[in-house]
Amino acid sequence: MNTGVRIEHDSLGSLAVPKSALWGIHTERAILNFPISGIQLGTHRHLVRSLAFVKKAAALTNAELGLIPSEVGKAIAEACDTMAAGDVDHAFPVDVIQGGAGTSTNMNANEVIANLALEALGHPRGSYDVVDPIGHVNKCQSTNDVYPTAVRLALVFALEDLLERLALLSESFAERGRAFAAIPKIGRTQLQDAVPMTLGQEFTAFAVTLEEDQRRLREAAALLRECSLGATAIGTGITADPRYVERVIDKLSVVSGVKLDRAHDFVEATWDTGAFMTFSGALKRTAIKLSKICSDLRLLSSGPQTGLAEIRLPPRQAGSSIMPGKVNPVIPEVVNQVAFFVAGADLTVTMAADNGQLQLNAFEPVIAHSLLQSMNWLTNSTDVLRDLCVEGIEANEALLRSRARASTAQATALLPVLGYAVAADIAHKALVSGQSVVDVAVSEGLLLPEQVEALMMA
Repeated sequence: MNTGVRIEHDSLGSLAVPKSALWGIHTERAILNFPISGIQLGTHRHLVRSLAFVKKAAALTNAELGLIPSEVGKAIAEACDTMAAGDVDHAFPVDVIQGGAGTSTNMNANEVIANLALEALGHPRGSYDVVDPIGHVNKCQSTNDVYPTAVRLALVFALEDLLERLALLSESFAERGRAFAAIPKIGRTQLQDAVPMTLGQEFTAFAVTLEEDQRRLREAAALLRECSLGATAIGTGITADPRYVERVIDKLSVVSGVKLDRAHDFVEATWDTGAFMTFSGALKRTAIKLSKICSDLRLLSSGPQTGLAEIRLPPRQAGSSIMPGKVNPVIPEVVNQVAFFVAGADLTVTMAADNGQLQLNAFEPVIAHSLLQSMNWLTNSTDVLRDLCVEGIEANEALLRSRARASTAQATALLPVLGYAVAADIAHKALVSGQSVVDVAVSEGLLLPEQVEALMMA
């Protein structure tokens, strides 16, 4: 007899589970069934933590109502605290991509919590006659209300991390904007010289757009605070005590520290994934804006001899195995790639939302993974962009000033006084002669030097 395992039973039969495992037979079957991504559920810290809060709220409510023994409810709640603290993330080996609408995730949590509670009560793991993963831990619940509630809560927590990093990145761009406020340059439209501006204005705009996206993400996240806990299988609340349904969401708000609202219609809420789509869209918007900024940084730093070369990015690594001295903009490039992933993940969320049928969407696991992975990568890449790139950006001030003075784009500043036709003629003469717009305007007797300079600074 193999003493390294214990034999557990379910409706399909028996299966050996590692004796040391905190999980049970349902989790073990999921391990065998879903060797898909190689990414374990335990890597999504916010999701495991959120599952713990949901299960604790349920256990406390069930114990208060006398639906489970008080000592069992207390042991389950303490086990949930252990789980929320991150002490047992290793006990969540189920693949993040799984069939069953999240049932394997829910059962993984139920079994881990039950076995932790059993040990606290002095019983060996697997003694489910004392604390049952379904009969006690999952009391008044279904995967179909537990899983989406936990996912929504996890996204709210993950967003806190991302917003904090975006705020820091925005401030870094704003600081560079202040540092570059007096450095003139020529703005470009369609990659062609357009009108005068300052390098400070360019970097301040980066800061402002990231501030806007923080607001949009918060707005989208507000939809995630509406949950269906108590709805059970399809929204009718079947198998749940009506008193539990009335209390559990308020209990979860207290346990999690996040104010949650009860969905207006549980049946609709059980299958509706609109909040995930809205949030995913806002996430993609942020990612694409970051990507646009990084593409601009790459263009502005291109060269260093034969490109735009208006700014210098901090050198982070040798850029080539064959070209000596080459340094590539590797930090903006990695952020670009994260944005590409987030955009693809948004399409995944859209397709998963579209293909949920009737009273349940079976594809919420891929929605959850897509969003949580996107947020994790965005959070990390935002840190990297700030620390390893933005804070060390320098301006090529001499080049910017010489280009600004020499550019025919300066002619636009003369329009209010000389009109379009005259300004266009000045620009043409400057381009042909190699003189500056200022020199042509003065030599033609159209303006005094001090008038031109005043217009350029306006």
